[in-house]
Amino acid sequence: MPIVRILLILLALATPAFAHDGVRDAAVAREAAQAFKLYVDEVTQEHGRPDLKRPAVASMLGRIFDLDALDALPPAQASDMSWLLDWGDAANATSKLFTRYGSKPGPQPDLEALQRNMSAYEDEYATAMNFMIRVLAREAVAAELFRATLRPEDLTRVREEGFSGLRRSAAEFILTAICSVIESGGKAENARLVAAAIRDTRDVWAGFFFAQDRSRVIEYIAAHDKRMPDQTARTDLAAFTAALQAMD
Repeated sequence: MPIVRILLILLALATPAFAHDGVRDAAVAREAAQAFKLYVDEVTQEHGRPDLKRPAVASMLGRIFDLDALDALPPAQASDMSWLLDWGDAANATSKLFTRYGSKPGPQPDLEALQRNMSAYEDEYATAMNFMIRVLAREAVAAELFRATLRPEDLTRVREEGFSGLRRSAAEFILTAICSVIESGGKAENARLVAAAIRDTRDVWAGFFFAQDRSRVIEYIAAHDKRMPDQTARTDLAAFTAALQAMD
């Protein structure tokens, strides 16, 4: 996709969102994610690599991982679930496009490609994780509020399995984020950014994780936190751990 067309898409997305309009913010993120995918497809066809520092590309990512817009929203409500899932899906798909870029197909992850991309796109990955942790926390709150609105007869087995799946997948995602903080070996400021997001949302996760997932996360941090050289990030993960332990 020629860069000029990408710029036109960004211009179309530049219409100011209504204040505190999550539906609009999520739609902007979804459109920006589509534009980013087109850009990545073009780079792939040209046998190049995505340049995430390029202003037009950085603008796309800024509209997807828009923490200012997320923070400006009022507290989560049960009715937010649909657009929160849309926004989270756009963010997750975009992150995978650059962290898995150039991966060889196969049943196992291409660790060489992952390591190369995590090094090249370390700053963008940390920004993405910071945003996704926070949007997922909002999803968790909205999901519990939505569940509370259901009558017992409406809480079907399928819905129960859906809620349980969200709780398990949230724990897996946060554990992945913790691994990235402890084992990345990258910039201290990026470790702090992700660890702060985990710390800030700790009360959500303490109540949302299943007991076995809380235990697994606590055990992982206890076994590996000394590998993390940054004291600020370690302190933030300790606060997260304390919130999980308080639930048992």
